[in-house]
Amino acid sequence: MLNSGRSRGGSGEWEQPFWQQRGWILSAGFLLVLLVLAVFTLVTDGNEEPAGASADPSPTSSATPDRGGGGGGSDARPAGCRTDDSDQAKPAKAPADFRWKADGTGLVPVSKSAGPLTYDGPVWSCYAHTPMGAVLAAHSITDHLSYPGWREVVERQVVPGEGRDALIAGRSQDEDKPTSGKADAGGYAGFSVLSYDKEEATVMFLLRGPSAGTYGSASVTVRWQDGDWKLAPDTDGTVYSGMAQVSGTSGFVTWEA
Repeated sequence: MLNSGRSRGGSGEWEQPFWQQRGWILSAGFLLVLLVLAVFTLVTDGNEEPAGASADPSPTSSATPDRGGGGGGSDARPAGCRTDDSDQAKPAKAPADFRWKADGTGLVPVSKSAGPLTYDGPVWSCYAHTPMGAVLAAHSITDHLSYPGWREVVERQVVPGEGRDALIAGRSQDEDKPTSGKADAGGYAGFSVLSYDKEEATVMFLLRGPSAGTYGSASVTVRWQDGDWKLAPDTDGTVYSGMAQVSGTSGFVTWEA
């Protein structure tokens, strides 16, 4: 889901508009976020909202800068990870083998062909080196940042550097989202691949609003490193960008029920 949330404290950040609040960007609970997007109001309660992050099971390279430079790492896949990377076109539809998989109280899209193919506790990894693999990695990694085990996800599936350090600092101040309860597909309505090459991809999520026909959008960047896709936050730890209200599903690939 979205980033992890920060407590109110005395910083005054909860008095700022929601798009300026680090706690909103680092939070858990898609419906609350979408409600904010739909009505464009201030966040005035302490409920946590969606959290986010991208994934990779192999050790990260500390020499790789946060958002610039760097060749994106080696193409060498982790042991036992093999995917069909032949389809380099931006997807026009969801994979035929797409399904929802529970992650705590949320449901995340997964695919046997595009990933993740490996499940190691909270770290879901081994994605196809394709635009569709980048889409699925963006969903899974960001969603796992809300739950217990988020630190392992960050260490293994977030590009190292200033942005990762800032993400850890902010997320450490927040409580984990409960893992018990009925899983709900909630906010994930569709996606669009804004940009892609074999080194980096930017994926826009289409999120359902609190009432029928209302939607919000948010973009996430992932980078290919150490043989898998990893989340690439901004230097201040921000995972999501381009958050906005949208009028419908036009321009997005929708997830089939």
